[in-house]
Amino acid sequence: MSVPDRLTILQRMPLFRRLNRRQMEQIAKRFVEREYAPGDKIITQGKGGEGFFVITQGRAEVIREQTDGTQFSLNFLEAGDFFGEMALLTERLRTASVVAVEPTCCLVLAQWDFLSLLREDAEMAVAVLQELAARFCHVLDIL
Repeated sequence: MSVPDRLTILQRMPLFRRLNRRQMEQIAKRFVEREYAPGDKIITQGKGGEGFFVITQGRAEVIREQTDGTQFSLNFLEAGDFFGEMALLTERLRTASVVAVEPTCCLVLAQWDFLSLLREDAEMAVAVLQELAARFCHVLDIL
């Protein structure tokens, strides 16, 4: 997928909406493409987070496993959906698994690449943090 195609997808991501075009292009260049077959775990509950994922094609299921081993479906994700944004900034373990239910392609932004960009561009860091803070406040308002 070309950088302009990636840019088009990323412009729809709330996490990046406060960034200017130059900053968006820098991020778009850092994403890598990964493909998953049906049944492949894209991320695994209880494991460390690799980074941020954007589904560009296919479909995946978000599954949460209880301590007693029972599993339940939380959501289905499809092209345009994203997950793992907290793994860009924290070392916390994944709270759910995401499993491909059909052939699925994702753009993946690794934490170390993202943090490298933030270290180079303080303005970008502030914009991303403002968006995360706004999202956090929105969740608190719902609770």
